[in-house]
Amino acid sequence: MGQSFLGQSFLGQSFLGQSFWARVFGVRALIKVLIVDDSALVRQILKSVLSADPEIDVVGTAEHPLIARQMIKDLNPDVLTLDIEMPEMDGLSFLEKLMALRPMPVVMISSLTQRGTAQTLRALEMGVCDIVGKPNYDLQTNFARMSAEIVSKVKAASKAKIRPPAYLTKQSVVGIKSKSKVDLIVIGASTGGVVAIKEVLPLLPADSPPVVIVQHMPEAYTAGFSERLDMVSRMDVLESVHDAPLEQGHCYVAQGGKHLRIAKKGTGYVLQQSEEETISGHRPSVDALFESVVENFAGRVVAVLLTGMGRDGARGMLALRRGGSLTIGQSEDSCVVYGMPRVAKEVGGVEVELPLSRIASAIEERCWPSGKK
Repeated sequence: MGQSFLGQSFLGQSFLGQSFWARVFGVRALIKVLIVDDSALVRQILKSVLSADPEIDVVGTAEHPLIARQMIKDLNPDVLTLDIEMPEMDGLSFLEKLMALRPMPVVMISSLTQRGTAQTLRALEMGVCDIVGKPNYDLQTNFARMSAEIVSKVKAASKAKIRPPAYLTKQSVVGIKSKSKVDLIVIGASTGGVVAIKEVLPLLPADSPPVVIVQHMPEAYTAGFSERLDMVSRMDVLESVHDAPLEQGHCYVAQGGKHLRIAKKGTGYVLQQSEEETISGHRPSVDALFESVVENFAGRVVAVLLTGMGRDGARGMLALRRGGSLTIGQSEDSCVVYGMPRVAKEVGGVEVELPLSRIASAIEERCWPSGKK
């Protein structure tokens, strides 16, 4: 459909939306939400749930994307809730066009978020802020139980800065022998992290020091996320397994629902998983991972904190920086949500703040300070 899918005039509206006038006149603007779902009952329930919050204005509902695209032009919503399975055009096809032509915050509300791992991960890769599993029965009661979750995710999405995902590529360099003075790379991320990680990890050489990632994500999705990263990365990417040894050229993604730490075992190091209470509000927690490596790796770590809401990772970043490790925070301009990196910076945990496009290069410069041979 080209540019006519959303139209050039539409692109300019976001600059003069409610948030602009709120900044100018100091008025607290309502969050404008457009609901897109083929079920009339679901549209009615979601409208009731969201409208009950005084900070949210449901400006419209649409039964399929072809109606939604005109409503987006006319109503300029701040947040879109979107189902995956819909007539006329499925949610993922619509999302791809939307993110290319008019990037905006989207919360995916669909039964496929519970059983369709590949579709859900694809949506996250295209820039969806968050996901909500649609109940399969007794919709009225179950949506009411989920109302706090839905409202909080929509509010969080309204603060996100969405850009078209740019999947970066780089030619593989064969036969590099690591000259690394770094023994470990650790990465933490939350909202927007699926896209951000996919723009950093594939650029790292195949013989990089071990990489360990905590991405806030439900348990059902971390295995699929690992598989998708493995397909685009030069390193071998795996979901974490308890007691697995750390190996060069391997990346380990923390399993959802379990804390991931690194412990010394014999002459090497292994992954340690546990299910104790949340830390910094999360399980897995970035702080749990970061703090576990401070003593054993004594400054031989590169720690990266990417886009995400909240403060998870800030405490661990500070401890790592004090221990002599390089700590990198993603810049505000390149974050979807400048929360976790901001807090880490405020407490003094960030040594250098960089845009997403420069983070992989910074990691390589520390790992191979005299260049590759």
